[in-house]
Amino acid sequence: QVQLVESGGGLVQPGGSLRLSCAASGSILSINAMRWYRQAPGKERELVAGITSSGLTNYADAVKGRFTISRDNAKKSVYLQSNSLKPEDTAIYYCNADMTTGTTFVLRNYWGQGTQVTVSS
Repeated sequence: QVQLVESGGGLVQPGGSLRLSCAASGSILSINAMRWYRQAPGKERELVAGITSSGLTNYADAVKGRFTISRDNAKKSVYLQSNSLKPEDTAIYYCNADMTTGTTFVLRNYWGQGTQVTVSS
C-alpha cells in the first residue's frame, strides 16, 4: 500500500519555526512533483509550495521568503521549513505527490493524512 506520512507539526509561538517532513512508502517506481497544501478552519485547501523532481520550486505569495520546500529523492521525502510563523499560518498541512507505483504502473496523485500546525502565543 502506497502512503504519504507527514510529521513535524505542533504548537509554536509567533515568529517561531517548524520543519515538516513527508515520507512516501510502498511500492513506488517514481515520484514526480511533490507539494505541500494547507487548510485552515472554514477555508478551502490551498497550495503552499511545490517542487519538481529536478528541484524547481514555487510558492504561494503568503509564504514567499519565509517557507522553503526541499526534497530528498533517495529517501522519497519532501520537507517544508517554515520560519517567521504567523497566526494565519495555523492550518492542517497536507503532503501531496504525483507517483507511479509498482502495482498500477500509472501516474496518480496521492495525499497524506495531514499534520496540524498551530501558531499561537
